[in-house]
Amino acid sequence: MNLGVAVGVMFRGVNPINLDAKGRMALPARYRESVREHSEGRMVVTIDTEDQCLLLYPQPEWDEIQARIDALPSFNKAVRRIQRLLTGHATDLELDTNGRMLLPAPLREYAGLDKKIILLGQGNKFEIWSETLWSSTRDAYLQADDGDEIPAELQTLSL
Repeated sequence: MNLGVAVGVMFRGVNPINLDAKGRMALPARYRESVREHSEGRMVVTIDTEDQCLLLYPQPEWDEIQARIDALPSFNKAVRRIQRLLTGHATDLELDTNGRMLLPAPLREYAGLDKKIILLGQGNKFEIWSETLWSSTRDAYLQADDGDEIPAELQTLSL
């Protein structure tokens, strides 16, 4: 079963990280080699339009997403909103020799990032959360009984 995850790079896990005083985060060592191989250390960060977090993609994955976004009809208000938010906030990043990336101040502000952050693996991308906001969001997810029906594609998974 294909869930649409890119084969070239795989990110999983909850990774607590500290931002330094300049707003740089170090990519955990276990991901650095695959990011350098897959995207020559180039990544793109943008805002999540649904949650107060950031999305961090290797450049090739982002290029595919941006191509799909660009192909949508911009005269549609909902599409234009997504184009402005995702593409408008997209910022190119590059791993330095120590595996660090500088997160832009406006994006750090949007996500409420301070010293303690969470890098949450999501297959072909990471989400970057403030540690406090992630903890409360995770707890809300664990306690949720909102009656949403699980999609048929997920019902066949055996965990």
